[in-house]
Amino acid sequence: MTDITDHLAQIRQRIETAADSAGRDAAGITLLAVSKTQPVTAVSEAYRAGQRDFGENFVQEAIAKIEALGNSEARWHFIGQIQSNKTRDIARHFDWVHTIDRLKTASRLSDQRAHYATPLAACIQVNLAEEPQKGGVSATDLEDLACEVAKLPRIALRGLMTIPPADATDDEISASFAELGTWLRRLNERGLNLDTLSMGMSADLELAIAQGSTIVRVGTAIFGPRRHRG
Repeated sequence: MTDITDHLAQIRQRIETAADSAGRDAAGITLLAVSKTQPVTAVSEAYRAGQRDFGENFVQEAIAKIEALGNSEARWHFIGQIQSNKTRDIARHFDWVHTIDRLKTASRLSDQRAHYATPLAACIQVNLAEEPQKGGVSATDLEDLACEVAKLPRIALRGLMTIPPADATDDEISASFAELGTWLRRLNERGLNLDTLSMGMSADLELAIAQGSTIVRVGTAIFGPRRHRG
């Protein structure tokens, strides 16, 4: 058993345990392996160990991995800041995008998504703490943005994503995750059909699952320390 295989088994057990504690079915929680800066060999090992969902922050690095795995069953999630000159590649190569925070970006992704491909699954990133150095729409503007993104023909708006402040306490993190869940329910009351909460990482996935997370984004606990980009 490789280290990556062993780490995946440990994370899946953490998800099972957290789901059981929350009275949830672990089958409803997707483990997203954050493979940014990791080599193709590491992604291939994880794939052989049964991992199917991979998260990437850097478009060109991701495309190399996508092409290396070829016509596999892997699902690719873009989880980085979206640059306007990268939307075409994101629309072409990825299955999901988690970081929409403005209508202009979402419109470009919709326009550039191939007509023969399934609509691009998307989450809106919400900056609940309004940290200036972090992407995401403010809670004040979320409802209007979500309603407009939901109208785009080649985008399938699935839910919301957030990243709590790095220095937040467990209680503050839990409150942030609970707030995102409240927003999801509020948007569904407006007629949207959202089913995804992308929240929780290596250190706080249990807190996220307790508050309804459906996608946890885990990198270091699977692949080890992040590598420097060459």
